[in-house]
Amino acid sequence: MRRIITLVILLTISIGFSQTNDIDSLALELAFQNQDSSKVDTSLNLIKSLYEIQDYDRALKYIIESEKLSNTLSYEQGIAEITYYKALIYAEKDDYINAVSGYEKSKSLFSRLKDTLGVAKVNNSIGLIEIKRGNYNKGLQFSLAAIKELEKRRLVNELNIAYSNLARAYYNIHANDKALEFYLKALSIQEQLNDVKGINDSSIKLAELYSNKKEHRRAVDFYEKVLQSEVSKNDSVRGLILPKLGGEYLKFNDYDKASKYLVQGYNINIKGKNDAGLLIALNNLGDLNLRQNRLVLAEKQLLQAGEIAKNIDNKTELLRHYKLMKSLDSIRKRFDRAFVWQREYYELNNSLKKKEVFVNTKIETPGELELSTDFDPPALNNNTEQVAQTTTDENALETSRRFDKFKLIFYALLAALAIVSTFLVLIYLKRNNNIKYTQELEEKNIKIELQNEAFLEQTKHLENVNNVKDKLFSIVSHDLKDSLSSINGFIDLLKDGSLSREEFDNLIPELSENANNASLLLFNLLNWSKSQMQSLEPKPSLFDIQEVFESKVKLIEQRIENKGITLVDHSLRDFAYADRSMFEIVVQNLLANALKFCKSGDTITISNHISNGSCIISVADTGIGISKQNMDKLFKNSSFTTMGTDNEKGTGLGLSICKELVELNNGKIWVESTQGVGSTFYVQLPKSRPSS
Repeated sequence: MRRIITLVILLTISIGFSQTNDIDSLALELAFQNQDSSKVDTSLNLIKSLYEIQDYDRALKYIIESEKLSNTLSYEQGIAEITYYKALIYAEKDDYINAVSGYEKSKSLFSRLKDTLGVAKVNNSIGLIEIKRGNYNKGLQFSLAAIKELEKRRLVNELNIAYSNLARAYYNIHANDKALEFYLKALSIQEQLNDVKGINDSSIKLAELYSNKKEHRRAVDFYEKVLQSEVSKNDSVRGLILPKLGGEYLKFNDYDKASKYLVQGYNINIKGKNDAGLLIALNNLGDLNLRQNRLVLAEKQLLQAGEIAKNIDNKTELLRHYKLMKSLDSIRKRFDRAFVWQREYYELNNSLKKKEVFVNTKIETPGELELSTDFDPPALNNNTEQVAQTTTDENALETSRRFDKFKLIFYALLAALAIVSTFLVLIYLKRNNNIKYTQELEEKNIKIELQNEAFLEQTKHLENVNNVKDKLFSIVSHDLKDSLSSINGFIDLLKDGSLSREEFDNLIPELSENANNASLLLFNLLNWSKSQMQSLEPKPSLFDIQEVFESKVKLIEQRIENKGITLVDHSLRDFAYADRSMFEIVVQNLLANALKFCKSGDTITISNHISNGSCIISVADTGIGISKQNMDKLFKNSSFTTMGTDNEKGTGLGLSICKELVELNNGKIWVESTQGVGSTFYVQLPKSRPSS
């Protein structure tokens, strides 16, 4: 690396020495030349070299001397070139008046000499200075006039300037398709010239333009291209690019990458105190958290973004802030505040549209103008005498008469102006009243729409709650009633003394089965209803998986023995990081399912192992298996169930509860099954606290 840096430094120094030697050589050659046109040409080469190394003061000295010699010799080509370079230097010194004057004079000379390349260069330079001053329409005309000649001669340096000028002008008047076209052309030239700054500037603008066209993948490509360049090592560049790149990933819902880039951008901009980049990062982070229902954090970030947008007067991001705040308050059902944000958005959006209409005036660029290299009105002849002296009394009298005539016209115009002004004021007042009335109507309509949205959301919520209630009543009235009725029947028989000791002992397994069924059913109903109301919150800790297996197997040992099923325990002492009580519910449900669908002589195998830093727990059985048709219905929030091998009933809620509980603990659950062979349920849980 050190060798490469040393080589670059040496190369730069050698180029600098080479340029200095060329300049010294030209200066020496100039000193010994005769006073003719060849001396002017040598001087022009020297002026060009000095301009390229930005030694403008020294270049101006040679320009003054060469201008005198060219005028003495009447060497028009030399005068034209010298005048052009003098105008270039004035432009670099921000002397707009002298620069434009010089450009017009040199253009007139080049036109007379039929030097189309000279005219094209002048037009390109005028386009640059006008676009820099914000005169985009005028700048576009001059730059377009230069393009054809520059493309014909493949003058890449001049084309780089011309394409960049045109792209910048079209971008600023919101002609996005044209801006895109010329930024792509500029980028192609800049890559040929290895113009690193130009490549990055064009890439950033192209990314913004593709984002506006909703081609977010292409926008991402250009932003990432800038991040991979050497320029991206600068924190100010990264602070600008990272929040925008995160915003692009947010557009197609890639929340992980969006979060990564937005957090990086936020940290860099906080560190660098860069409000422009921080504003974009905060708005996008607010949007991300809003989508992921982290409303408190979203509100905090969006309010901070709003303050910054107002402080730095960024209307575009302020508009987006209003829109996001309206969505946030609508979700929270704060419709009065949502209405205020909606109104702020409406007013600012209208204001921006009016400004855009004003700036985006139609540009008159007919085909002839684009192809013509001399579309300006002819310059005035500097040698024409324009001032005449009046020395006679007759001329003085004529002047006095004209003055009186103009005075009369002036008073007439002033009276007309007063009448027209009064008329316009009346029209304005009437129009203002109409606008105010229209605005009030629109505000009322918006308020009604927001209220309707709230009613629809409340109706939907009530329907969901009603469905949950109906399902609970159905299950309680059917399955739980059967189990409890059976238990009550046994208890009544015992109270009446109708059972002998031997009969009681025979009925104990059945009584235990009914009690277990009722317990599991209540367990599932409680957790299912909690999950429907979104009130389940895990409390994770490290616990031994083998201990859970042992405690849950004890609960079903008698039922396993009664049904003639073999239990194989391959569980190992290992730890998982999850909510133990939730895991116990999952294991209890999986063991109950395995027992339910096994026949006498079948085997249930429990085991656990480590895979890629996670615990994998499995409950396998050699029972009746699951058909492909029924596999798709598992883990769904529905009451799908089938009868067991001894006609055992179920609620259909167990597996859906298992899935919710496992996912709440950052895990996964899945099943592999073959009908007639058996089923294996797998649960994957983390071994440690997952990184945020």
